Amino acid sequence: MNDPPAAAAPLPSLPLVTVLMAVRDGAGVLPAQLDSIAAQTGIDWRLIAGDDGSADGSPALIARFGADHAPAGAVRVIAGPGQGFVRNFLSLLALPGLTGPDRSGLVALADQDDIWFPDKLARGAARLASLPADRPALYCSRRINWWPASGRRRLSRRYPRPPAFANALVENIALGNTILLNAAALDLARETAGAGRDVPFHDWWLYLLVTGAGGVVIHDPEPGLLYRQHGQNVLGQGEGWQAAIKVRRGVLQGRYATRITANLRALRRIEDRLTPENRHRLDLFEAARAAILPRRIALMGRAGVHRQGFSGCLGFWGAVCLGRV
Repeated sequence: MNDPPAAAAPLPSLPLVTVLMAVRDGAGVLPAQLDSIAAQTGIDWRLIAGDDGSADGSPALIARFGADHAPAGAVRVIAGPGQGFVRNFLSLLALPGLTGPDRSGLVALADQDDIWFPDKLARGAARLASLPADRPALYCSRRINWWPASGRRRLSRRYPRPPAFANALVENIALGNTILLNAAALDLARETAGAGRDVPFHDWWLYLLVTGAGGVVIHDPEPGLLYRQHGQNVLGQGEGWQAAIKVRRGVLQGRYATRITANLRALRRIEDRLTPENRHRLDLFEAARAAILPRRIALMGRAGVHRQGFSGCLGFWGAVCLGRV
């Protein structure tokens, strides 16, 4: 008598990635971004869009996309807080159930106007899968700055030093539209959302949170998307000589120091989440900012804070000497 055939091994399930997108009046650019999300390979995606009062039909456009490209319930549009992109993203991160019932899923952040490469999410998911599930972890990558009108493309900076809290205190390298978070990092973001309500940038806040709490930040040197450049960019690409002049002008006018002050105020609200080493680094950094010049330089050195690259470090120490940090 022949033995019954062996049961087929169950197919491995694809990683679940919930994409959180902040939206406002994006109907002209949303189709390309939505199509690139639908084209993601190697993952099981769903999308939640926080619409901050669009008047151009963006919510209906996203709903039609969901009906055409996703299972029922996989695409949702909810009302954003109507208080800008930072609070929109923070409110999306505070939603329950984003990582699935077994908490094995990941969360990705999306702008409304980019074009993702098909392996963007799968590549990030593979890097995060190698890390302990109970340790906060954030994946980010380079991107290709893209000017559709001219077709010009330019690869974003490569950062020579590893991600660290000492870097996050004075610079953000976790670019928002490249970010993926594991469940532990999402818990951290959700539990501290109120503390971060007044930070200047949500992605910089996430970089500070994860590194400050002793988590892991992975920066992938390979780009994951085309980052559309146009007149309505909230932040812009931040590179090239024109951007460098704008940054230096902002430093001299005090905008850089104002942003750092807002970040530090938020960090003090959650300082119990920081590692002892990073609490000490925070103390030194704040003391340095308040000190007169010779002591300011000495305390900054002890704090170990740094920006990426030679020109970034040179500019930072110039700002320290001028009292503009």
